[in-house]
Amino acid sequence: MECISVFDMLKIGVGPSSSHTLGPWRAAERFIGELLEIKVFRSVAHIQIEVYGSLSLTGKGHATDLALMLGLTGADPVTIPIENINEIIKKIQEDKKLLLNNSHEIPFDPKSDIIFKREFLPFHANGMIFRAVTTNGKKIKETFYSIGGGFVVKEELKRSKKKMEVFKSFPFPLENGTELLATCKRVKKSISELVLKNERSLRTDAQIDKGFQHIWDTMLECMYIGCHTEGNLPGGLNVRRRAYDTHQKLKGDLPYSTPQEWLQTIRQTEVKFRSILKWVSCFALSVNEVNASLGRVVTAPTNGSAGVIPAVLMYYMVIENHEANFKHIKQFLLVAGEIGSIFKKGATISAAMGGCQAEIGVSSAMAAAALTELLGGSPEQVLMAAEIAMEHHLGLTCDPIGGLVQVPCIERNSMGAIKAINASELALDSDPANAKVPLDKVVNTMWETAKDMSSKYKETSEGGLAVGVYLSDC
Repeated sequence: MECISVFDMLKIGVGPSSSHTLGPWRAAERFIGELLEIKVFRSVAHIQIEVYGSLSLTGKGHATDLALMLGLTGADPVTIPIENINEIIKKIQEDKKLLLNNSHEIPFDPKSDIIFKREFLPFHANGMIFRAVTTNGKKIKETFYSIGGGFVVKEELKRSKKKMEVFKSFPFPLENGTELLATCKRVKKSISELVLKNERSLRTDAQIDKGFQHIWDTMLECMYIGCHTEGNLPGGLNVRRRAYDTHQKLKGDLPYSTPQEWLQTIRQTEVKFRSILKWVSCFALSVNEVNASLGRVVTAPTNGSAGVIPAVLMYYMVIENHEANFKHIKQFLLVAGEIGSIFKKGATISAAMGGCQAEIGVSSAMAAAALTELLGGSPEQVLMAAEIAMEHHLGLTCDPIGGLVQVPCIERNSMGAIKAINASELALDSDPANAKVPLDKVVNTMWETAKDMSSKYKETSEGGLAVGVYLSDC
């Protein structure tokens, strides 16, 4: 049984992809850590990295090579000033040198020291092999896998001693939806209350609140930036940013200068019925346009699906409850994180393993569940909403044009958010006793569908729209 904190599911990082950008970045950091641990860091003379499978096939469009370089420099994706990224990369490319962990310079040519191999390693579609050679000829080799959502492992998912100890400290160990509902009923608590007790076994209340505040601030800032930035996205497809134009049409004339003032302004703006879906779409598009331009987002549960959860949370705050505060944000994120962990344990959150159902489908289920609890739904209705949302994403492929997290990825966040709201409404109007498909069944079905899906439709850009639309037409 795997221990997964809400803060594992909702991580802050740099776009455009959690598995192809954040994961490799973290893998490079871990490799540096291992070189330090075995006390060979200062004698490293050369490093070379091979990327395999989906990482190779769509890595250029997902900035995998840039993430690897940034990770080797010791830059932190949570705190690095976004405006510094291009300068750091340009210097490495021009000087053909890299300041390892910002302290040890080595020769490094991205064109020859990052090697893209089309073949797949056995364990996972997103494999990386790091090789280092020291001045005395010692060779170090480590293999990492980016398994989705920014998670990185070195071998098959096995519980380490540390992981087991952390899990045993959970007062309410949970593996699936059935156990979650049974525990809620037994202790007479809501899902968010149950998950909060688990989080308290890992962190203090102050640490939990600080973590959720940081996550929310990042989401809000990301939406703010997306809604106030115009032009085309980078990468060569010349995709025009749409959140800016939509936002200009929707917003009122009230003044604001910060993301927080912006939120209050939107709450004061009269939102007509026909505009509700436009606002939700605007929020979702804004996040993923920032993500597509190497901006900072929150994996929810991935970067490619990062727009769904903030868009639905904003829907609640702007449309459903103008008095919503940090307590409601925290409650929403607790539920969303737990539902995401159930999908990760029982299936996958990696598009390279399961297609887009593993990203947009899971994020929609997370958002639907969280919204349902905020709107007064029972634990049974919360899980029903998650099931409905995923049920209508089953089989969704991952086929990014040009290997970029832009088309159709950005629009899919808008659709996932709308479906989440609809799923919540359906669940709240239903008696769970009449439900035909429990959440655990749809999780299992999603995993079986993922295994049956052709690799062409799993983030390889070898099928679907990726080959049906010519880049010259874009």
